[in-house]
Amino acid sequence: MAKTSVIARSKKTPKYSTRIVRRCFRCGRRHGFMRDFGICRICFREMATAGHIPGVKKSSW
Repeated sequence: MAKTSVIARSKKTPKYSTRIVRRCFRCGRRHGFMRDFGICRICFREMATAGHIPGVKKSSW
């Protein structure tokens, strides 16, 4: 869980476009971020197994 000050800092508009930091909206994590869903890999797995993300299910073969 990221500190609230770090999350607030990342929400500000940066001086340069290359400084954009994308963070998970649930936990604030910046690594392992999935742009399509707007969440990190850990939150994605939790939400997918709970059935909160429509059209996503655990694969098995």
